[in-house]
Amino acid sequence: MAKAKEKSVWFCSECGADSPRWEGRCPSCGAWNTMVEEKVKATKGIVGPSHQSRANRSTPQKVCDIQAGDETRIHMPSEELNRVLGGGLVSGSIVLVGGEPGIGKSTLVLQNILSIKSRRILYVSGEESAQQIKMRADRIGRMSDNCYVVTETSLENIFEHIRQIEPQLIIVDSIQTIASDALESAAGSVSQVRECAAALLRYAKENNVPVILIGHINKEGTLAGPKVLEHIVDAVLQFEGDRQYMYRILRATKNRFGNTAELGIYEMCQRGLREVTNPSEMLISRREGEQLSGCAVGVTLEGIRPLLIEAQALVSTAAYGTPQRSVTGFDSKRMNMLLAVLEKRVGFKLAQKDVFLNIAGGLKVADPALDLAVTAAILSSNVDMTIDRGICMAGEIGLTGEIRPVTRMEQRVREAEKLGMTTIIIPKGSLKGVDKSKLNIEVAEVARVEEAFRRLFG
Repeated sequence: MAKAKEKSVWFCSECGADSPRWEGRCPSCGAWNTMVEEKVKATKGIVGPSHQSRANRSTPQKVCDIQAGDETRIHMPSEELNRVLGGGLVSGSIVLVGGEPGIGKSTLVLQNILSIKSRRILYVSGEESAQQIKMRADRIGRMSDNCYVVTETSLENIFEHIRQIEPQLIIVDSIQTIASDALESAAGSVSQVRECAAALLRYAKENNVPVILIGHINKEGTLAGPKVLEHIVDAVLQFEGDRQYMYRILRATKNRFGNTAELGIYEMCQRGLREVTNPSEMLISRREGEQLSGCAVGVTLEGIRPLLIEAQALVSTAAYGTPQRSVTGFDSKRMNMLLAVLEKRVGFKLAQKDVFLNIAGGLKVADPALDLAVTAAILSSNVDMTIDRGICMAGEIGLTGEIRPVTRMEQRVREAEKLGMTTIIIPKGSLKGVDKSKLNIEVAEVARVEEAFRRLFG
C-alpha cells in the first residue's frame, strides 16, 4: 500500500491563512513574520461526524418563509454567566472561554457543570489528570454523579468516548492540547487547532449538543491559535482580571445569541468563584470615622452595567527635579491631559508636584465619564479638602474646560440613587426628558470644571 504523500504548507499564526511557500508578510492579514511550516498528509481526513448526504442537503428558502423559533437554552447555575451568554447556553452552540493561566477559567466552568443535575456531561481534560480535577471539585465543595471526566488529547479517542457516553454537554480543556492523527503537526499548531475546532463544531451542530472550549491567550492578551478559531465558534468569552486582586470580569467579545456589552463580575474565594451581584458596594470603601482627602466617587459603565468606583489621588511636592506621574487602572495620557486642563483653564499649578492616581479595586477603566471624578480626587488632595461621601459624579472633560455629556446618564443616576448617594454632579442637559422630581437624589448640573469644583469645595 502506497504511503500517504506528505507536503509542507505554511500557515499564518495570526489569521490561519495557508500558503504553499514561505512569505515574510501574510498575504491575507498583512502580519509580518507569522508564517509557520507544518507537514500535512494529502490523503487522510479529519475524523468526526459524517457529512450530510444529498438527501439531507438544505435548499434555498425565502426569508419570509423561514420559520424562526426561540433557541433552546440551558440555564446555567451562575446568573452572571447566563447574563453574559444572553440568557443561557444555546443547544448546539460552541463557546470559547479564554483567559490568562491561573485566572480561574477551569474553576468557572467546573463549578457550573457540577451543579447541573439534569444533563449528562463529558469533561475532556488535556492538561490535568482526573485526580487533579477531583481535588478541585473537593475544594469548591461540589460533587456530581452525571459528570464524566476523561484525560485525553487525541481527537479520534475523544469522539470514541462521545459515542459511548452520548453526553448532552461537552467541555474541552483546552483546545490547544487536542491533536488529530490525520495531521502531522504538533498539538497547538495552527492547523491542529483549526481542524479540531471545526470537527467539534460539526458534531455540535449535527447533534444539537453544546460544546464549551477553554483556550489559552498569548503574551499580547489575545486568544492563542489562529484568528479563524474565533470565527468558528458562536461565542467568545474573555475571563480577565489581575491575579493580585480578588475580582474577575467575564465579558463577551463575540456572541451570536446575545449582547456583547454584558459582563459578569466574580470574586475569587477559597472555595472557588463567588458571584458579585452588586459590585458597586464592594468597590467603594466604607470608611468609618474621619474622612480623607483625595477620594472621589465616579459612576462608570462596564459594558452596559453601571458601577460606582472610587478614584484615589495623592498630590505632593516633588522631592526630586522631575515630578512623578503614576497611574493605576486609568489611562496615563488622559490623566496628563486632565492635569493640563486644570493648570490652563482652572489655574491650579500642578507642574511641580507629584501626582499619583489609583482606581480602587484593581479595575482598569477607559470610560471618559470618570474624568470628573479623577480631577475632583486630584484637587481634593491638592487643597487637602475632603469630598462628602454622599456625592458622586459623572462627566467627560474637554480641552476647553467644559464638561461634556456621556452615554446612559439616566442609568448612571439610577445606580447612584439605588446605592444611597445623596448628590450626583452631571453635565448640564444630560437628563432631558427625565422627570427629576421622581428621583430620590439631588442632581447638580454643571457646564464647566470651575462650577463643579465650586459645588464640591464651596
